[in-house]
Amino acid sequence: MYQRFIATAFAAACTVAGTAHAQTDMPFALDWKFEGPAAPYFLALDNGLFADQELTVEISEGAGSLDAIPKVATGAYPVGFADINSLMRFLDQNPGAPVTAIMMIYDKPPFAVVGRKSLGVETPADLAGKVLGAPPPDGAWAQFPIFAAENDLSMEDITVEPVGFPTREPMLAEGQVASVTGFSFSSTLNLKRLGVEEDDISVLLMADHGVELYGNAIIVNTDFAGENPEAVTGFLTAIAGGWKAAMEDPEAAIEALIERNPAANAELEKERLQMAIDDNVYTDFVAENGLGGIDDDRMTAAIEQTKSVYEFQNEPDASLYFSSEYLPDADARMLK
Repeated sequence: MYQRFIATAFAAACTVAGTAHAQTDMPFALDWKFEGPAAPYFLALDNGLFADQELTVEISEGAGSLDAIPKVATGAYPVGFADINSLMRFLDQNPGAPVTAIMMIYDKPPFAVVGRKSLGVETPADLAGKVLGAPPPDGAWAQFPIFAAENDLSMEDITVEPVGFPTREPMLAEGQVASVTGFSFSSTLNLKRLGVEEDDISVLLMADHGVELYGNAIIVNTDFAGENPEAVTGFLTAIAGGWKAAMEDPEAAIEALIERNPAANAELEKERLQMAIDDNVYTDFVAENGLGGIDDDRMTAAIEQTKSVYEFQNEPDASLYFSSEYLPDADARMLK
């Protein structure tokens, strides 16, 4: 059972022209543990960016890329962080559920197959005849069939071993599996922490091997958003500010993270944060357009690619999966 940490930002109610404005509570459900890529959100807390938007924000750990979706859909949390591709399938299986994505964070998804060269895994073709460790709730595993199809891999030629998140990298480090599915920055650095030499680690980023999907996004309960549109836009403004501040001062971001997770290795988490920034967040598209938006043509291609491995029960509709309605102006989302 993973340890759960909760970080809370409190701000006193503001008084404007003699009228008290109450803070809006916006608990935020992450996808995973308090690691490097979560640091920008804590820096936003510590820098008062949520308080500036009259928001009281609590940040809670998650248990995988799919974890936040039902939490937000049921209203247990108004906002969360989740894999948009898993959101598509959730909405297909739960038509009308009040949840959608509103800000893309991982413009280039970190979905990866991470293997060991010493165990014979360096290219997609090397996966045939070997054991792949995959946690069933893992977002990267959910997209693996697309990766396999794009690289002419037969699922019948790969032995898939269901593994738990806590045992995934240890099993690879011990040679019980030859590769695992996971986020590139998570599995790579977890292996290094376990003593696997960096030059023995192979990272097959799915986006570099034919997968055109988007990655994790901020999601919102649409009922909450309809009643609190200004609060939602304010939340996204603070999120963008947190990423901008983390890029400018990663040391401060990691300090904010370590305050909530003292057991973490600061240098390792700084490296993990930088990997996420360089490989997944600050892409050419984001540099030009700001954090959070999507390209309509790419989204259409992503849906078509998903259709190649997943049979939609209902006609897929991009407008159900992402809304730009609550995004702040582009200037507020520029990271440099």
